[in-house]
Amino acid sequence: MAPLATRLRPSTLNDFLGQHHLVASGSIVQKMLQTDHLFSMIFWGPPATGKTTLARIIASQTNADWIELSAVMDGKSELKKAIERAKKNMLNERRTILFVDEIHRWNKAQQDALLPYVENGVLILIGATTENPSFTIINALLSRTRVLVFEPLDIKDIVLALEKGSAEMRAPQPTELLSLIAERANGDVRFALNSLEIAINTASDGIITESIVASAMQLFLKYDKNGEWHYDIISAVHKSLRSSNADAATYWICRMLDGGEDPLFIARRLLRFASEDIGNSSPTALMMANTVYETCQKLGMPECGTALIQLAQYLARAPKNNNVYTAYSAAMHDVKKHGNLPVPLHLRNAPTKLMKDIVYGKDYQYDHDLKDKKSSQQLMPDALKNQTYFERE
Repeated sequence: MAPLATRLRPSTLNDFLGQHHLVASGSIVQKMLQTDHLFSMIFWGPPATGKTTLARIIASQTNADWIELSAVMDGKSELKKAIERAKKNMLNERRTILFVDEIHRWNKAQQDALLPYVENGVLILIGATTENPSFTIINALLSRTRVLVFEPLDIKDIVLALEKGSAEMRAPQPTELLSLIAERANGDVRFALNSLEIAINTASDGIITESIVASAMQLFLKYDKNGEWHYDIISAVHKSLRSSNADAATYWICRMLDGGEDPLFIARRLLRFASEDIGNSSPTALMMANTVYETCQKLGMPECGTALIQLAQYLARAPKNNNVYTAYSAAMHDVKKHGNLPVPLHLRNAPTKLMKDIVYGKDYQYDHDLKDKKSSQQLMPDALKNQTYFERE
């Protein structure tokens, strides 16, 4: 009754698919198993890339006691029970592997509770997460673990899994259709196997077709408005525009919109780009970006999508200049470095007699009274009197 993906879950490294950088000969996991020296780890990667499976294989090959918790369902009371069990195992000279799925969902206090037992070896922690550990796992726990990055499975590995799946169901399928499923699975082997199972079960003669595959697979794009995809793709938008590539920028913007991103977020980033990367080399860029932002406010999705792409094309083709950005960054650096530098006396206003008596405003040159309308008087604090942020004209 178990789903096909569960029935085919590997139990040994020889059957494990993907993550060759972690499990191939000479890799970190292979060396760990060969030397029988276990250490705590954080497995970070997309769903269905083998995180839980590899953790179970490590436990079985080292004869460690396996305790599995879900950070979604289990809390501090279940963790306390696991720790007590691990302490008893230690007295009997048996190691304990505590696997915490979706560990990023535990709060700081719950993660803190792990620290002393990971530190003294009472338990070996393997945490699995789909979120970037830099943002979701406390530093103290990261310092006591090793982060192993899991990659989406490539098409070749997913096809191998599908071949095993069709053999398990006693319904061999043409390689080209298995490849089609693999291509559409977005690196998710569980999704691929479940789709194969649905396709075979819905095919009248057990032989699937492209149309059956299409109906069995509900295609989806991975995107998380609050997660790493959100930041990675908007970064791709910005860098595509910086490289003057309107096609790439259009693709990435459409990926975000299709994933449900707020168009105003994209419009704000394009506004920033118009100032940061174009600046006064094309002053109308900022005005157009502001207009498109207002258009997105008025229209919303899907109507404002074309305005965003129109703006992206304009920004990509506009001349690039980051003088404004570098000047802003350099001036801000000086502000923070030098603190409250005094304004030169000749630049200060003197609205009272006392201020005039203490030479506020003395020797100030009124530029309009000069023949060339431009003075050479010092306008920066003494500590920065020769500082420049823009190239001199």
